[in-house]
Amino acid sequence: MKRVLITICGRAGSKGFKNKNLKVFCGEPLSFYSLSAAHLFAQQHTQDVKVDICLNTDSDLLIEAICEKYPDITVVRRPEELCGDVVPKMAVYQHSLAEMEKRQHCTYDYLIDLDITSPLRQAHDVSGAYAVKIARPDLDLVFSVAPSRRTPYMNMCKLVDDHVERVIEHHFTARQQTPPVFDLNASIYVFERRFLVENETAFLWDGKCGMYQMMDTGIIDIDSEEDYLLMEAIAAHLYSTMPTFAAVRENIRK
Repeated sequence: MKRVLITICGRAGSKGFKNKNLKVFCGEPLSFYSLSAAHLFAQQHTQDVKVDICLNTDSDLLIEAICEKYPDITVVRRPEELCGDVVPKMAVYQHSLAEMEKRQHCTYDYLIDLDITSPLRQAHDVSGAYAVKIARPDLDLVFSVAPSRRTPYMNMCKLVDDHVERVIEHHFTARQQTPPVFDLNASIYVFERRFLVENETAFLWDGKCGMYQMMDTGIIDIDSEEDYLLMEAIAAHLYSTMPTFAAVRENIRK
């Protein structure tokens, strides 16, 4: 049986969108959607995976909100040096892994991170990303993506001195000629333990990466008031029309 650590990470405050991790989303605390997805994964893998879930945070308010409904979640207090705006999240994953292995007296096989600010997942998404990683032991990590609506080959540019240029040098004349590109939607990351332990740069792309493709409608990383309002409207539609999205919300502890 594999051992999997699922992390829910959120620091106090936010310059872009104040206290975004504490927001109520479609009637439930935003963080509960990721916790529900974590528990759905555990329920789907009772025969082959032992799951532990931890909350890595420096926010007393987030701890209080989560532990009242989810007392089984292990709280890992984030040290001050990991609380800055530019601290790479990889360092937070590494801290969570080391602390949980020490507390649980075990060695995990994989770490799965579920981002609080990407609440719209279908019931099978976490298991789907995990399955991609299991099928590809050569990969250091698998992250979730959605098909990109824009491509750096055709409709993106960069500012260079006093003019703009193509992001990627090429001579394609039609979008259909360009390689497919994807948006990292910041929802699901599945890490090989070895990669987290050995990585010294805190840079995802230093590993051999794979992807799990999610439905792109509504997959927005909430980082502003506008994102939040738009995501709630999309979520209301998805919950009423797609049972696989509604299942995650319905699994939230009441």
